[in-house]
Amino acid sequence: MELKLKDLRYLVAVAEQRHFGRAAARCFVSQPTLSAQLKKLEQSLGVQLIERAPGAVSLTAVGEEIVARARRIIEASDEVVALARSYQDPLAGRLRVALLPTIGPYLLPQVAPLIRKTLPRLQLYLYEYQTAAMLAKLHAGELDLGILALPVELEGLQARELYREEFLLAVPQGSPLAAHEQVRVADLRDERLLLLEEGHCLRDQALEVCGRVGVQDSQDFRATSLETLRQMVAAGAGVTLLPELAGRGAYGSGRGVVLRPFVRPAPARRVGAVWRRTTPRRAAIEAVTALIARRAT
Repeated sequence: MELKLKDLRYLVAVAEQRHFGRAAARCFVSQPTLSAQLKKLEQSLGVQLIERAPGAVSLTAVGEEIVARARRIIEASDEVVALARSYQDPLAGRLRVALLPTIGPYLLPQVAPLIRKTLPRLQLYLYEYQTAAMLAKLHAGELDLGILALPVELEGLQARELYREEFLLAVPQGSPLAAHEQVRVADLRDERLLLLEEGHCLRDQALEVCGRVGVQDSQDFRATSLETLRQMVAAGAGVTLLPELAGRGAYGSGRGVVLRPFVRPAPARRVGAVWRRTTPRRAAIEAVTALIARRAT
């Protein structure tokens, strides 16, 4: 019995999409072709992998186990191809890069033009994920490089610090703190702190900073993005911490919001790059991270 890699890709696509039509579209084949190949795979293995019902697709118990192994086989196959290509031209081809939502919109305008100019043969595929999802996709081989806040658990991964980013305090234009040239963490003691929703590492970092003086976050508000936080500050709902890059350029001149630096040593976060130790794209990753470190500082 010979397993075909494309059939395993079809199976994984169905497992992730839970829909034959969407899985077929993702694999760039017709739905009848995908369905027929998976039927043949089941017949060849002698077990049912997929439960088919009107409007519902699910995996059998053995199907779940085979999908887990199929993912590893596909990852290994992709790495073989990527390794061969990297030796042909290590600074060409696709590089899948994910950034935190609190980093991507502010860092990419700074570095993307430089990367395109310096590494013209490299194709960046860009994604946004929170930390937990990003690390899971790195381990699964679905991403080549993650840009996130350090430290993180590095089992099987390697990291490089790229830059240190100080926090700024965002206050409403009419706030007494807006008259200060610099602020102290202690100045936040009586302020209403606005934060991102659970799952954002920036939320935890802000709570750690403000917790030093007993400041608690607003319990009736959770933002999904820094721009939502900025708008709430402009409306006078409270204050928040913003990373330095989110306060540069056009972002720094938001109507109704005043940004103030902290007295040194200012609270800050470490932004770094994380990748698999076994990646075949090391040369491309080193080139990209060097450019980010140079431009972001």
